Amino acid sequence: MASKLIRRSFSTSNVSLASQLIKTPVQVHGIEGRYAAALYSAAHKSNSLETVDKDLKAVRDILKENSMFRDFVLDPTLKATKKKATVTTIAQKLSLSKQSTNFLGLLADNGRLNKLDAVISSFESVMRAHRGELFVQVTSAEPLSKSHEEALNDALSKLVKKGQKVTMTYNVKPSIVGGLIVNIGDKYVDLSIASRIKKYKEVLNSAV
Repeated sequence: MASKLIRRSFSTSNVSLASQLIKTPVQVHGIEGRYAAALYSAAHKSNSLETVDKDLKAVRDILKENSMFRDFVLDPTLKATKKKATVTTIAQKLSLSKQSTNFLGLLADNGRLNKLDAVISSFESVMRAHRGELFVQVTSAEPLSKSHEEALNDALSKLVKKGQKVTMTYNVKPSIVGGLIVNIGDKYVDLSIASRIKKYKEVLNSAV
């Protein structure tokens, strides 16, 4: 039943279905967001949100740890039928729920299995909001010092609601050159030097 609902949510002929979907507690974007939102709605209606969340975390772990599975997921040359059969077998070996197995099959059917990691990330964002958690991701060009991390934690603690759980992660991405990129829930603040350089270039190009 749930898998049929997800399939129908991507049917352009069924315009009225959008109103039947349970709205996600946080806005998600792109193709991955649409799949995550449809899965959230279906799992919510079948009272299986926690089960599906656990399943997708198991799949993500394999994506990170197993290069063969990652290459398989990203391979654009494999036919949809082959991908669906393989991913269904893998799901069964992992003892995933029927709903999660069907969802992976749907991604393969629709040629969207290469979006799997992004879909899982979107679903995780939705689930954090569903639980009332706030996820903050800070990206810097080089590792932050302890004092900088403490200052950021202190500043962000003043922005959250009382009793709200905050999960913070720190990533290093040298390509941003300097400054910070901060993701707070579904909000995005780009304070990187790379972003400023890009804007300067755009201004200069428009002036030429």
